[in-house]
Amino acid sequence: MSQDPQPVEASEFESSEADSTEFERAEFESKVAEVIKVIRPAIQADQGDIYLRGVDAGTGVVSVELIGACVTCPASSQTLKDGLERILKQRVEGVTSVVHVGEALVGAEEGTRVSL
Repeated sequence: MSQDPQPVEASEFESSEADSTEFERAEFESKVAEVIKVIRPAIQADQGDIYLRGVDAGTGVVSVELIGACVTCPASSQTLKDGLERILKQRVEGVTSVVHVGEALVGAEEGTRVSL
């Protein structure tokens, strides 16, 4: 007696797809967090600090907050774009940009944001 295969319900497929997407998002965020963990001591050595505030796996945008000496440092936006963003793009596939969240940097030309 052979049994006919049972049709897969659409909700079962969507659940499986959602689980896969959630796993990929978590893996992406984990990779970003690991890179920031490696970079963090260099920023702390200059009396600043960095915190990961969010990751959008869909767009590849990483949100960070720079604090401490980074707030008044004229090189903060370069640190962000030329340093952190470049490193993240090299080490984590899918990263497209890094943005600051928080209050505006003193003298920032591009409106880069950090907390005070």
